[in-house]
Amino acid sequence: MSDALSPQPMTPNAAPVQAGPVAGARIIAITSGKGGVGKTFVSANLAAALTRRGQRVLVLDADLGLANLDVVLNLHPKITLHDVFTGKARLEDAIIKAPGGFSVLLAGSGMVEYSRLTPEVRTQFLSVIQALTPQYDVVLLDTGAGISDVVLFSVSLASEVLIVATPEPTSLTDAYAAIKVLTMQQQRQHVRMVINQAARPGDGRAITSQLQQVLDRFVSTQSGRPVRLIHMGDIPADPSVRDAVMRRQLLLVNTPGCPAALAISQLANKIETALLTPTA
Repeated sequence: MSDALSPQPMTPNAAPVQAGPVAGARIIAITSGKGGVGKTFVSANLAAALTRRGQRVLVLDADLGLANLDVVLNLHPKITLHDVFTGKARLEDAIIKAPGGFSVLLAGSGMVEYSRLTPEVRTQFLSVIQALTPQYDVVLLDTGAGISDVVLFSVSLASEVLIVATPEPTSLTDAYAAIKVLTMQQQRQHVRMVINQAARPGDGRAITSQLQQVLDRFVSTQSGRPVRLIHMGDIPADPSVRDAVMRRQLLLVNTPGCPAALAISQLANKIETALLTPTA
């Protein structure tokens, strides 16, 4: 991994790509440096695991241009976030229950006008998040992949960031690039990581440690200290995952006892303990 990628400067007329975390429910942005690493799979199954633990959970499909949360959950919504943005439907009518018992707000796929962060999209998205957060214990933002302005704005609304990566070199290189941009543009002091499709126990912790070394060398926060990566767990490579995805079912519903499902349950436990349990 090199330090070749630096944040893209915004043009003078560009809409800001960050707004700061929204108060209310704990908002966790689940993102990735590249697509195809299982980010939406993790978002959906993590939501189911947190719901089983008694949390009130909403997953918002924040990939406004290429939404696919509906495919993963086998849902066919009549109303989407696009309808809310255009004034054709009320926000409360666009929220539906997913098979795992959590709430979802789905975005329409292929909406080119929402693939760029115009001032209108920024205002509409922010107002939706502000309206929703008081109603839930945790809101998971299933963002798009990469470092587009829409992705960065979505992540900026979250108090915590969970990066999903796989052990593949391209995934790790892109994860590093995303972490670097989040550190420099949003002054993130820490980023949480989960390694999907891990081949062996302990792989994810070793990978996170390697990424930390690169960040220590090349990237500093505004305080002058390197951003801290927090390893939240590994999800092992498991044939049950592909079976659940092909069936368009939640893994925690399809095969709840498989190794990947157990790993997601452990991830939910860590998130609840670290982020959702009130401190005295």
